[in-house]
Amino acid sequence: MLENQDIHGAILAIMESMRLQGTSPGRLKNFENAYNVFERYLSDNSIARIDQNICLEYVYAKTGQRFERFECVTSNARVDYRMRPLLLLLRYLQDGQFHSDVRKTKPPFVCPVCFKSEYEAFCEEIVYRGYSKATIESNTRKVQFLIMFMATQGVTSSSAITIQHIENYLKTIENKAVKTVGVFLYVFRNFFSFLYERGYIVDDLAPMLPKVRTPRNASIPYVWSKDDIKKLLCAIDRDDPKGKRDYAILLIAIRLGLRIGDIRSLKKSSIDWNRKTINLKMAKTGQPIELPLLKDIGWAIIDYLQNGRPATNSECVFVRHRAPFNAFGDRNAFNKELHRYILKAGLNIPEGQRRGMHSLRSTLAGNMLEIKSPLPIISETLGHQSVNTTSIYLKIDIEGLRKCALDPEEVFADENSL
Repeated sequence: MLENQDIHGAILAIMESMRLQGTSPGRLKNFENAYNVFERYLSDNSIARIDQNICLEYVYAKTGQRFERFECVTSNARVDYRMRPLLLLLRYLQDGQFHSDVRKTKPPFVCPVCFKSEYEAFCEEIVYRGYSKATIESNTRKVQFLIMFMATQGVTSSSAITIQHIENYLKTIENKAVKTVGVFLYVFRNFFSFLYERGYIVDDLAPMLPKVRTPRNASIPYVWSKDDIKKLLCAIDRDDPKGKRDYAILLIAIRLGLRIGDIRSLKKSSIDWNRKTINLKMAKTGQPIELPLLKDIGWAIIDYLQNGRPATNSECVFVRHRAPFNAFGDRNAFNKELHRYILKAGLNIPEGQRRGMHSLRSTLAGNMLEIKSPLPIISETLGHQSVNTTSIYLKIDIEGLRKCALDPEEVFADENSL
């Protein structure tokens, strides 16, 4: 039970902090109503002090849904209406601080003591290897999943893990894409090879892991038609502040082919207005890249900065449009916004095709191939470290492929002449 509680005083402090951060009147009213109902519940049940369990009982009483912990993220608006204000309140009572965004907050990973030494050593190792931040996060997250699964199976040490345990975990992800399962297996091979080399396990489990055949570059990148691109951009309300932001983001992806991670973290200092260039270090490769600040992109960014961007201390060009107006989270892929504009534009998505932000990057490559840009130029524009990576886009060069087509009659004629 939290000590020295002044529940009503904490609620007043939270509401004032939200006002100062520019929270919309509608959202403030929702929080105020939620807190009023909660305080009546406490009064009716003669509860003077609260903790997580009491709050969860309240959520259950009001929604009929029971949760084991409070940091879970739900997709039920009725539950979230109760959950979010109380999570803010609990945290304020815990440390006296206003935690501005609890919408997608998840509890930090707490490694079971029996796996802690090797887990921390592995984390240090992949940092030492020079992996990018995104790769480190991806690797550690997959190892965390595996460790927590082992804990639920009663495994109390790395040396007690068997190939059967790993196969049981793989069954929990068997419905994921083959490529995704392949990535999990790649990480697990790295992890168990590390454990074996460092002496945490006696038998090297890495060679025993099942193999998943995932042909490199097996898929064909999707390329948007010029007409669909035009309809997409026209579907954005450029009089709306958020629309100004989204238009600039999509225009950068379409015209420059930047990955969404690089657009998301684009700093104001990365734009050289005098030289008309954008200079940044790519998150995926860590390599610097300089791109032209095209006229339409420049004006779109100016329009957003001057007429759409909320007041914020963030150095990033593009920020969230909900208080406290911070930069986007590291895992925001902008696909939800893109899909909304696809629907608004009335575009038809072919079955089985994925139209995420990365497809706009593919479209730039396709357009450059169409005007016969050399592969090294396309590679440099997209920020690839190797032309081999760029070569996947040759699959979408229809005109180029036509030149490689064989005439069956000529083939049969050659065979008959032998």
